[in-house]
Order: sequence, then structure tokens, then C-alpha cells
Amino acid sequence: MSFGGALQVGVGLSGSISRFLAGVGLPNTAAGLLGQILAFLAVFVVVYLIGRNVLIPIINRMMISRDLEPHARRPIRRLIAVLVGFVAITAAFGAAGYPDFLRSLATIAAAATLAIGFAMQDVLQNFVAGIFIYTDKPFKIGDWIEWDGNSGIVEDISFRVTRVKTFDNELLTVPNSQLTDGVIKNPVAKGTLRLQVPFGIGYDDDIEQATDIIMEEARNHEDILADPAPSVRLTELGDSSVTLKSRIWIDDPSRSDFVRTRAEYVQTVKQRFDNEGIDIPYPNRTLGGDLTVSGLGEVEAVEE
Repeated sequence: MSFGGALQVGVGLSGSISRFLAGVGLPNTAAGLLGQILAFLAVFVVVYLIGRNVLIPIINRMMISRDLEPHARRPIRRLIAVLVGFVAITAAFGAAGYPDFLRSLATIAAAATLAIGFAMQDVLQNFVAGIFIYTDKPFKIGDWIEWDGNSGIVEDISFRVTRVKTFDNELLTVPNSQLTDGVIKNPVAKGTLRLQVPFGIGYDDDIEQATDIIMEEARNHEDILADPAPSVRLTELGDSSVTLKSRIWIDDPSRSDFVRTRAEYVQTVKQRFDNEGIDIPYPNRTLGGDLTVSGLGEVEAVEE
């Protein structure tokens, strides 16, 4: 049925109620006004209840079937509820016999949408970015993310902003466009995380012995996975040390797990190095150039 046909049905409903009321003895003016009010209320209630009890549950089941996160479903349900209310009001005005009002409302809404679009470009940009975050799912609440030199745990995601708590317990309110325009690092997106830990030893130390110690301590740590297996590679011959880089994997990582596991692993390797007499050298710097000292003649004169 076309919109015009729907309006004709609405006007017919209002007219039928008015004629019925006039038939039971009400004055024509009062019957007409009361008929419009009753038609408005009846259509509004019917359309709103159908939308709320049928349409919204269907959309909610569709979102659940697509594994949409609860925090993403809430604003979508609110938006659908607003649209259902708007449709119910529109249909109710049509039933009450006000097609001109609906056309005026549509014109005003179109003009307001255009004006708001120009005035709120940044808000709309962040809104669209929020939709991309919901659909692409680069991160979710509770994830540890890093972007543009910042890092923290995601606490809330809305259509306009994402709230992130830093590891200094600061709350960052980040416009969603900043999180979709750049590169986001999500170390906990997968089930495992690889850590790279460098160890520097002296040139006179035994590389094979140091490698065995690093591997043994990795295998002995309960939070370091055996599969994928740890590995050690010689990666650099520095000015004062030979760098051995250990690659280890941890399961179901979080920021706290990452920091704790790395610290415990480094500490046990350092203790084994100390026990085995393996040196962890300090960086050495050689300074060159001329050194000029003035005022020595005055010092000699004072001594005499």
C-alpha cells in the first residue's frame, strides 16, 4: 500500500469513529474532534506495540545470531525504539486525518537533517567510525590496545567515543574516528602472544651455555607455553655485548600477565647468569678529542 493509500485509510478510520459518535448523539464538531483523537491513539498504540513486541525482538535475535557484543546491541535497540516511535506518531497523525502536517513534518525533517549534517560533521564522522568498530570488531571491552603512542584497557564503546583506562589509571575519552583512521595494535586479539626478550652477555662468555640457560628458564616457567616452543637467536654484536633474543609465547594474555611473566622470566635468567658467572656488561663509551686546562700558572704561583 502506498503512503497516500495509508493516509486515505487513516482518514477513513477517523471518519468512521466520528460518524459512530455522531450517531450516538454527540454534536458533529465534538464527534469529529473526538474521532480524530481516538483514531490517533488507537493507531499509535497498535503500531508502537507491534514494533516493540515484534520488530525489536526480531532485530535483537538477528544481532545475537551475528555475535554482536551486548554493548553494541544496546544503542542499536535504542535507535530502533526511536524509529518505532517516530513511525507510530507518523501513522497516528495519518489516521487522525492530518496528511498536510505529515508533509510539513517531512520537509522540516529533511531541512533539519541537512543543517545538522553540516553543523555536526565531526560528530557524524565519529558516529560512522563507531559503526565500523561495531562491524569490524578490531577490539572489544576488556581488550588491551595501543594507538598513536597511547595504550590502555577498553572500558566502554559507544557510537561516538571509546573510553580507555591507561595503566596509570587515567581515563581517556577517544573519538572513534581516531581509532579507525590510524593503526590499532591489539596484543590480546588472539589466544596467544609472543614476547621477545633480549639478553646481553660479554664477548668472553660462552654463547651456548647462555643459550641453554635462557631456554631452560623458559621451559621451567609455568606461564610460558611449550607449543609454540621457546627459541633463542643471536641477533646483535654490540659495542660491549653479544645480544641473545629469546622468543617465548604466553596463553590468554593480558597486560598484567605480559608484564608479570616477562619480569619473572628476566629475573630467573639473571639469577642463573650470576650463579654461572656469565656477565651482563654495562655499555662502554669512548670519548675522544683534546682537553685544555687553563689557570695552572696561577696554581703554581700560589704554591710557591
